[in-house]
Amino acid sequence: MISKERLMRDFAVMKEITAPGEGITRLAFSAEDWEGRAYLMRQMEAARLTLREDAFGNVIGHYTGQDESLPALMCGSHSDSVPQGGNYDGLAGVLAAIETVRSMGEDGFRPEHPLEIVLFMCEESSRFSAATLGSRAMRGELSMENLHSLHEKSGKDLYTVLKERGLRPDAIAEALYQKPLKAVLEMHIEQGKVLEHEHLPIGVVTGIAAPSRFYIDIQGNADHSGATPMHLRHDALCAAAEIILAVERAAGAQEEPPAVGTVGIVDVAPGVMNVIPGAVTLGVDLRSIDIAARNAVEQHVTEALDEAALRRGITWTMRRVSKETPAQMSPALVDMIASTAEELGMRYRRMPSGAGHDSMHWADYAPTGMIFIPCRDGISHNLLSMLIRNISSAAYSSTPPSCEGSRSER
Repeated sequence: MISKERLMRDFAVMKEITAPGEGITRLAFSAEDWEGRAYLMRQMEAARLTLREDAFGNVIGHYTGQDESLPALMCGSHSDSVPQGGNYDGLAGVLAAIETVRSMGEDGFRPEHPLEIVLFMCEESSRFSAATLGSRAMRGELSMENLHSLHEKSGKDLYTVLKERGLRPDAIAEALYQKPLKAVLEMHIEQGKVLEHEHLPIGVVTGIAAPSRFYIDIQGNADHSGATPMHLRHDALCAAAEIILAVERAAGAQEEPPAVGTVGIVDVAPGVMNVIPGAVTLGVDLRSIDIAARNAVEQHVTEALDEAALRRGITWTMRRVSKETPAQMSPALVDMIASTAEELGMRYRRMPSGAGHDSMHWADYAPTGMIFIPCRDGISHNLLSMLIRNISSAAYSSTPPSCEGSRSER
């Protein structure tokens, strides 16, 4: 049996590892993130996991199985956070996996297959405007060019940040994970309201939507606000306002399959009261579990940009941040998670994930499953514990895709 008291102690310790202010702030590779990482590594070692770190800083804890020649079960999540985030985002999946291994040791249980408990680095996009970077590094999808092109707000690039943490960005190709896996399993808070609204303790994820993220740079003329007549203006902010509404309109019109669109960044220059805005940068995030639906929304946005540019006499360019591929969860694992929930007497629903997660990068490498828990009022670590035990034994079998297969561009 897992120890609720031990879990709550771990959550309480991690809650104190945060930058000053409300909520939890552990931005990727910050001092707080590194302190939290060190604490989790100590818990992994205490659970008798053998640790290794890759060039990007991902931590992999190996738990020996009865037969080390068998493919391992990978389980874990992340511990970095958004600014002023919650204490369970990502962390619940990491601590649940660690606690499962601790309970196995106390019960004298040794799984047939080995386990790989992973702490993925830099899952959140808050610092470098690109998400799940640790998983991308492990899948060989993070290049040296990416390390130099991804910047934080201060202008420092990811390559420099990794160097400052004593990591090995020059050897980023060595982070590629090449071991065969029986399955990949991640537990995460829903980050939505569905489970809480329906009073359900478990969500069984069927697929993960993937974002298309890009910046739109709109260039107009920064003229005097008093001396420039309205009909002679090329106001970049007015054009940007039209595009923001175009994103909302295009995403809202895409109903089946659904899509969502958000403009989360509006950077206006020169940003003074008496000057017409001459330049605006918009940060756009489009998502869907269907690539065609997401692409259709993006096409509507670019058409709106072209129309506004012609009518307002402005120009625009797009800078792509990421364009990821939606992931489908293994039907066999989806069914197993559902049946395990039923066995434990837990009500559940099958549901897609609108948010991206580390698991999405592994679905074409091994059978992958994901468990959602409500953001409040209960953490069902018992379900994860039973699943890890079952999947790492003979209770679950599935033929994984080849580990040498091609990787889709994300």
